[in-house]
Amino acid sequence: MPIHQHAKFNAAELAVALSHYDLGVIESITDFRRGSRHSPKVGIVAERGKFLLKRRSLDRIHAERIRFAHQVQSCLVEGGFPAPKLILTRRGTEWLQVREYVYELFEFVVGEPFRRTPEEAKEGGTVLARFHALTESFQSSLLDAVPRGDYHDTPGVRTGLYGIGGRLKSHDSLVGHEAELSSLVGVLRQAYDDAANLANQAGFDSLGERIIHCDWHPGNLIFRNQRVIGVIDYDAVRMSRRVIDIANGALQFSMLAGGDPVTWPNELDEPRLAAFLAGYESLAAITGAERACLVPLMIEALIGECVPPITQTGAVGPWSGYRVLQMVKRKVAWMANTAERLV
Repeated sequence: MPIHQHAKFNAAELAVALSHYDLGVIESITDFRRGSRHSPKVGIVAERGKFLLKRRSLDRIHAERIRFAHQVQSCLVEGGFPAPKLILTRRGTEWLQVREYVYELFEFVVGEPFRRTPEEAKEGGTVLARFHALTESFQSSLLDAVPRGDYHDTPGVRTGLYGIGGRLKSHDSLVGHEAELSSLVGVLRQAYDDAANLANQAGFDSLGERIIHCDWHPGNLIFRNQRVIGVIDYDAVRMSRRVIDIANGALQFSMLAGGDPVTWPNELDEPRLAAFLAGYESLAAITGAERACLVPLMIEALIGECVPPITQTGAVGPWSGYRVLQMVKRKVAWMANTAERLV
């Protein structure tokens, strides 16, 4: 598969997979290109409703992690949380396995994307607090199999940063600009180290571990009339500190973006950021240690988010990795300089 191409289902594969579900007459099947390019998805309109079929490869994720994510989703649904329901196969199993692939079917939630309003940002924070409240006492025999890594102070981000230079230098557009690239990557490595150290000094390690979503951003929330009616993508659920979710959510819900990353503003949308945090605190207080960790973790999250795709493909979506890194450098500097005001 070319590095920028999403994996796809073929017709025979879909026929086999869907034969294991009781959906009635199928009216239409549509490619659904969101999330990981390694996990193809299709939207299905059938006699018994609308559904989303997802395929995952067992060489990329262990079966126990899939089972754990399903347990978390079931816990949330039972608590009235807007998590899509998992559709069982005809045999009553939570997924279908065919050779090295696992297929999961969920109800399809029809709604609207994030409209970038403070009201929706506040709602995003409130719903995250609900997620944390419902999973706080969750118990599972699979906890030992749950990953505990995240974007904070991790060797994976550092290793990726060291490898980015070599990856991008192979691009013709950077011929003659190797020195600028080397300097840029060096600045981001230092910024990541500084932010990780600040979070550690603020007491990150003293914060209790618990289940987190670990991918809380507007693209995983479905809105209707400025209210969240669906939260999707539980592939990354793991044990960590809840401030990991709070910081990533604060960053993602306040991001000012659009078009070429070189033209993105340095700053974040401060009213949306404040609204997100206010929404969270409408249900759960953010502790002093968590608040002190917020901006350093936001910096780590922004750097950590762009490293994997650039090391793999040299790009982030349709954008050149070099241009994305230039944007990240500007936003990281702005966050570091305005940290006290932001929190």
